[in-house]
Amino acid sequence: MPTLEEKYADLITAAKASGASNLAVRTQDNVLYIDGVVPTGEDKDKLWGIYDKIDPDYRSGDLVLNLNVSPAAPSTRLKVTTETSNLNIRKGPGTDQPIVGKAAHNSVVTLLSKYNDEWALGRSDKGEEGYWSLKYLTAM
Repeated sequence: MPTLEEKYADLITAAKASGASNLAVRTQDNVLYIDGVVPTGEDKDKLWGIYDKIDPDYRSGDLVLNLNVSPAAPSTRLKVTTETSNLNIRKGPGTDQPIVGKAAHNSVVTLLSKYNDEWALGRSDKGEEGYWSLKYLTAM
């Protein structure tokens, strides 16, 4: 049986190639942690895409991808246009991903990249970074 570092070797290699700063790869309690800061939202999206290919729908529960996007990355401002409630900010692109924060209805958020036609990577006005459903974001 391969080690977690072997299982996720392509992801680790891509994280290093992205130019991530403060990159740390460690295993604790049979979970691999990849921490660091990537230069752009597209870099983070690419890494999530590799993760999804290795572990479709992120079902194994043996990896924690703790990568943030550099504050200097290109970005766009969008408005949260939910009906009335807050918009969930998720760890990864999917409703099965844990909620890491919320953006208030009518608040302005920072779009870092568009992961696909349904999900975008962004940062709230409180600095919470994660993935959002695009159907609740509107250009300003």
